[in-house]
Amino acid sequence: MTFIWPSFLWLLLVLPLLVLLYFWLMARRRRVALNFASLSIVREAMGRGPGWRRHVPPLLLLLAIAALLLAAARPMASITLPAAQQTIILAMDVSGSMRATDVEPNRLVASQNAAKAFLAELPRHVRVGIVAFAGTAQVVQPITLSREDLVRAIDKFQLQRATAIGSAIVVALAELFPGQDISLASAGGGRDPFRAQGRSLDQVEKEKPAFVPVAPGSYTSAAIILLTDGQRTTGVETEDAAKMAAERGVRVYTVGVGTVDGEVIGFEGWSMRVRLDEDTLKDVARTTQAEYFFAGTAENLKKVYETLSTRLTVEKKETEVSGLLALVAAFLVLLASGLSLVWFHRVL
Repeated sequence: MTFIWPSFLWLLLVLPLLVLLYFWLMARRRRVALNFASLSIVREAMGRGPGWRRHVPPLLLLLAIAALLLAAARPMASITLPAAQQTIILAMDVSGSMRATDVEPNRLVASQNAAKAFLAELPRHVRVGIVAFAGTAQVVQPITLSREDLVRAIDKFQLQRATAIGSAIVVALAELFPGQDISLASAGGGRDPFRAQGRSLDQVEKEKPAFVPVAPGSYTSAAIILLTDGQRTTGVETEDAAKMAAERGVRVYTVGVGTVDGEVIGFEGWSMRVRLDEDTLKDVARTTQAEYFFAGTAENLKKVYETLSTRLTVEKKETEVSGLLALVAAFLVLLASGLSLVWFHRVL
């Protein structure tokens, strides 16, 4: 626990002084009682003493004062809270290498099953969109709350050639920020697609505000989960796409499926060795302040998605708990007053 105003903690030195004051008052009370002619007369007049109960209300009041003094120092605590992410984009590889069987029954089916299990675990208020990518990337299911539509989109995956990892990130960003006119052309470093050129005066659109980058990982309303089993072979450079995500504060969690050494697969008369490019995926996660996960088996892939479900639905945050301590103090004061009233027919 940390404190915004730690200098206020010096006020806690008041507590031992209050304890000494309490014992002094108790001793003074006993000395006054000794002034009576006979202690037996006093005991008979007072009846049976309150015993340990007399100390309970003052102890509760002391704890209340301690809680208020701690609250004055404005403590910060790490608390697990529901995550702010309201939208998740699943960017899933459907390139031909996903037919490899090193992940049973094959990489594609294993990823489909894990993704559907992931959707079943997500809170219903979290919106999800799906981007499928091979030689190109496209949104196969726009952002929606309908889990049924998402499952149908996953079941319709068709394998294609090539792997455009960077393009998948760009298309996912375009789905998250439709008002920013993000496109594969703009990501490729061509002319500014936002600027009107050679138009007549009545065709000139209102100039769009300039894009202002934000801190990586600072956008807490959405995240991208990128799943792939290979290396980029076409499309936008993966590093450029990761930088675009980082400049918008979007975390890109990367999941590598398959084996690092790769596997030789054949299809329609051709064969190739497919390898997992872990270094690039780790770089994407690091650039966007996210994490990389390796899934070498179907069971590992399912556990990865379970972990991601937890990471994206709850998070630990440094939160000021002064209000909570003040509430505890108020409760302790009320409890002390109530006990004093019930036991001794007086309020403290």
